[in-house]
Amino acid sequence: QLQLAESGGGLVQPGGSLRLSCVASGFSLDSYAVVWFRQAPGKEREGVSCIRRTGSSTDYADSVKGRVTISRDNAKNTVFLQLNDLKPEDTGVYYCAVPKYGCSVGMGPYDYEGQGTQVTVSS
Repeated sequence: QLQLAESGGGLVQPGGSLRLSCVASGFSLDSYAVVWFRQAPGKEREGVSCIRRTGSSTDYADSVKGRVTISRDNAKNTVFLQLNDLKPEDTGVYYCAVPKYGCSVGMGPYDYEGQGTQVTVSS
């Protein structure tokens, strides 16, 4: 069964950090670009970041540039999203996905998508 599983979310105070992980099972992630997107309560999904297959190139949404770093370890079949200097507006469910047409922080379509991990930024 082909799956993506996110982890690493949690409750953090403003200014804090979290490291999210996206692990693939049933297929080799090193053949694909991977995106992270998020959905805040009552809002539409928003692309956050994307990393190309080899990790040589990355893209970030303007809302997170300078605070977020995407990386990958193909040997571990895992993509990471390091979130720093978190703000309350970063609250939401964070998803990883394999984009159908290549790396872009624009939304969808996706070949595979995980179930998400909750990030809550609150004092």
